[in-house]
Amino acid sequence: MVILPIATLCWSLPVIRAAIPNIPGFTLAWGDDFIGGANTNWGTGEIQTYTSRPENIKLTGDGVLQITPVRDSAGQWTSARIETRRLDFQAAANGRMRISARIIIPDIRDEAAAGYWPAFWTLGGNYRGDYQNWPSVGEFDIMENVNGVNSVWGVLHCGVNPGGPCMETDGIAGNIACPGSPCQGNWHVYTIEVDRSTSPERLTWSVDGVTFHTVTQTQVGTDTWVQAVQHGHFILLNLAMGGAFPNNQRGSGTPIPATVPGVPLYVDWVAVYNSN
Repeated sequence: MVILPIATLCWSLPVIRAAIPNIPGFTLAWGDDFIGGANTNWGTGEIQTYTSRPENIKLTGDGVLQITPVRDSAGQWTSARIETRRLDFQAAANGRMRISARIIIPDIRDEAAAGYWPAFWTLGGNYRGDYQNWPSVGEFDIMENVNGVNSVWGVLHCGVNPGGPCMETDGIAGNIACPGSPCQGNWHVYTIEVDRSTSPERLTWSVDGVTFHTVTQTQVGTDTWVQAVQHGHFILLNLAMGGAFPNNQRGSGTPIPATVPGVPLYVDWVAVYNSN
């Protein structure tokens, strides 16, 4: 556990919290609802931060994790990433697994959002400690959003880079505008389901229960699928600034002078379920 001091909340948060839900047919295998005081201790995860500064990552004190990008007087950006200690989140043979989180994407748009890249994702557990085996270990991008666009992406990375069955470095992607209300500034539940109970096996992405992307074992081949899917993963949440994915999407791929710092990503809860 990394111990972080907690700073005063400086951005208005629409605090409408929700309990980690029960899912019919599934059992909660692991979850974190970030309940705890706004003090010097928090969480059940392992932190790997771009910085360890409290202005970048903290609990708000009302059960919400906050990750905030900051720009200093020299124009340098800092932010944070959080990872689970556990590496073993997986669907059993003939079973299903769901990984979900309730998140508010930074409430920022247009030029002010240039370079913003919040993400909720997983990596194959054997990536940690190796770092040379991507993308064969598998990466599930459950939610990615860039440049303040009212859309989220779900992506599978697998196989070899460049090219391969997942068309790296882009991966196999789908996207959707958030249902009911804009992605920015509103609570939405982002989910991936790993289904090994059907043939072919499949990955399904959804927002608030609305499915928007599916990838099957047939699409990438059995060997690639086994390497990417049929083993444990760990979970990551982060808010990056700039990078390859923002460069491929609408708007500027890197922060510009008009980019506004200090607009947070909020996480109410994260949960992993396995089928009964």
